[in-house]
Amino acid sequence: MKRPKGKGRIWRRGEQGFDKAVLATSFNARDSGARPDLLVEANSAEDVQSALLQAREKGWQVSIVSGGHSWAQNHLREGGLLLSMARINQIEIDPQAGIAKVGPGCWGLDLDCALKKHKLFFPIAHAPDVALGGFLLQGGFGWGSRDLGLATQSVIGIDLVLADGSRIHASKSENADIFWAARGSGPGFFAVVLRYHLRLHPRPKFTGMKVQVFRQEHLDDVFRWADDVGASVARSVEFQMLITPKAMGIFKPGIEVFAPVLANSWKKAREAVRFINDSPIRKLASFTTPLIPSSTSILSQTANITHFPPDVRWCADNIWTDAPIDDLLHGLNAIADTMPPAPSHALWLNWHPPRERPDMAFSLEANRYLAAYGEWKHAADDHKYENWATERMTAMQDHAVGIQLADENLGKRPARFMKDENLARLDSLRAKYDPSGMFRPWMGRPDQAN
Repeated sequence: MKRPKGKGRIWRRGEQGFDKAVLATSFNARDSGARPDLLVEANSAEDVQSALLQAREKGWQVSIVSGGHSWAQNHLREGGLLLSMARINQIEIDPQAGIAKVGPGCWGLDLDCALKKHKLFFPIAHAPDVALGGFLLQGGFGWGSRDLGLATQSVIGIDLVLADGSRIHASKSENADIFWAARGSGPGFFAVVLRYHLRLHPRPKFTGMKVQVFRQEHLDDVFRWADDVGASVARSVEFQMLITPKAMGIFKPGIEVFAPVLANSWKKAREAVRFINDSPIRKLASFTTPLIPSSTSILSQTANITHFPPDVRWCADNIWTDAPIDDLLHGLNAIADTMPPAPSHALWLNWHPPRERPDMAFSLEANRYLAAYGEWKHAADDHKYENWATERMTAMQDHAVGIQLADENLGKRPARFMKDENLARLDSLRAKYDPSGMFRPWMGRPDQAN
């Protein structure tokens, strides 16, 4: 993705440049063929209110996009209004109060760079071009989130526009029901976010990464070890593994073990990743790196270059699971054996959430997270790869407790993404604040219009 340049404008279906402008809102290079009747690139709250007024008058449904980092392209629907918030991307930092105010179009990378000057931190997304709009609505699995909590837990207020065009502020003490809904509803939120108010954290004094790589033939041993040790890994470490057809260093199918660590000293970081050095399967590894100092910005940009390149066609899907590891190995091997060419990959995250979260719409997670990402360049290969991720997750869904909205593919595989009681409450709030159903819900809902 590229940062939008210049002021936004209004694009009408059929005019020259319309298709290009619509497709530019999506990180995924695939073209579903869906087109809105109108694309509004908002520059202000007034632009948003004007666009929603027009949608109400015409009876249009509304889709919203901030950064467009939606694998399923949830915002690209047929007809109606597409509202882009990408240009509302301001950053205001009050270092004394430890608070930032940011627009939904702000990239996490830009916020991280701005906070670094003040020795402050926020758990931004792992990919640098993810905007905060959708990232914070779906929960926000970012750098340091195992320790600091989901990024949305550090949201303390939201300025937004409702379906009737009114501007309000939501927080724990003001419009608390809307604040509850915003933290975890993802693309099913029933309002337009204008600005987030964020609680900031002291910046970790050390950030680094330790890497270990295994050949694919050792997959069962690696995942049994990872599952065995996962619960004991320090919360300062984001212990994750990638199954890839072209593992770094060996350039053949393998498993990349990553241990990013954010700590308050080199010593604490080194101790936190010691479990990799002490691993009983270390002798099977093709190589193990030392703990390498880095930064969250560099880690994000490196991940983009190696695993999330631009102008690529995507399929993605995921599951949360607490199933015994031996029940999952068949599915993991099937992922490895059927994976599209590199840089396709599958992510295994030893998450192990805390016992309690704040009361919010987000409400579904498990000890392990598994997501599959298929990547290819040419439209001619769509028929070969477009269903790969969902086929692999469908084969394992009996072992799942649900999915995460960050990597969903609800249009092809509807699945549970929050507790039933939370979804019922969210639906009642949608009916209250958006009674005409102007804002489109998640793909795959039986009550949604395409």
